[in-house]
Amino acid sequence: MGEVCNTTCCNASNTSNTGNTKRTDYISWDEYFMSVAVLSSLRSKDPNTRVGACIVNADRKIVGTGYNGFPIGCSDDDLPWGREGDHLDTKYPYVCHAELNAILNSISRDLRGCTLYVVMFPCNECAKAIIQSGIKEVVYMENKYPESDSVKASLRMLTQAGVAIRHFAKDEVLEIHI
Repeated sequence: MGEVCNTTCCNASNTSNTGNTKRTDYISWDEYFMSVAVLSSLRSKDPNTRVGACIVNADRKIVGTGYNGFPIGCSDDDLPWGREGDHLDTKYPYVCHAELNAILNSISRDLRGCTLYVVMFPCNECAKAIIQSGIKEVVYMENKYPESDSVKASLRMLTQAGVAIRHFAKDEVLEIHI
């Protein structure tokens, strides 16, 4: 006959919670969805910048995820990952940003009213796709280039289009240990 475990973690009678109340130390929806964006960023093969995105509908269901990388069918080994040099010898003309990938990878073509969680503040090109797709809120964790023309244009367009913008404190994201 097997032994009975009497440790606190296995024996509810050893805790003050008798099973009649819920746990109180669970993560918030914002923490959950931003953590999914961070986890998605770990798929990026970019040696310098890893960005992930997660799109959530009004029912708090994930409808799309993405990370920055090359288009499907384009080799991660044959195209350049550098940031400097002749334009065609850098990653910039080839990389699809996480936000665009999340939109293109979404399980629904109707993203009206959705929220986009993203590791970095969107560039102007992603802002256009966000607006055109009907996403109504952007929650970002980091804005590395607030003085760049790209971010200024993005902010201007998102604001004019009525897209809500919220900063998510980086220290709220769970550390993922695998």
